[in-house]
Amino acid sequence: MGNRLSKIYTRTGDNGTTGLGDGSRIEKDSPRVEAMGCVDELNAALGVLLAETLPEQITQSLTQIQHDLFDLGGEISIPGYQRLQTSRVTALEQTLDKLNADLEPLKEFILPGGTRAAALCHQARTICRRAERVLLSLHREQVTSDAALPYLNRLSDLLFVMARHLNHTAGRADILWQNQA
Repeated sequence: MGNRLSKIYTRTGDNGTTGLGDGSRIEKDSPRVEAMGCVDELNAALGVLLAETLPEQITQSLTQIQHDLFDLGGEISIPGYQRLQTSRVTALEQTLDKLNADLEPLKEFILPGGTRAAALCHQARTICRRAERVLLSLHREQVTSDAALPYLNRLSDLLFVMARHLNHTAGRADILWQNQA
């Protein structure tokens, strides 16, 4: 990267545009920039989660996921560029299956919460779902990589199971939704 980020402010975005990875400029409120922002927000939420004391397996998984999300952000910032491999979707599925193996099957909806780490996981899950919706909107206008949408879909599932796993390992029960009707 060299001295690429030696100066943080450039003033080039003062007119409401931003530069993409290919050097082109687009409006800051475009679907592409919105998708980049959602993926960045998700990555930041995972950084907050990683500030918690977590089991080593969770820490390793989330750290790899942060790298994947950075790759995905790079893809989004360069139209037509593909970096995230479908093998990363398979890796998420394997982690999901492993974490889910010790959990009781759900018979009811659960509420986000429990331990702080689990609650942060649920928060990241909701950001992930938004990133997926925004990326889908972009995909309808301009094709995105084959792995991008499945990755975010699987990641939100993993974050749900991860939250349940964190509560389980802390000895906290899932908070079941109670139908008030």
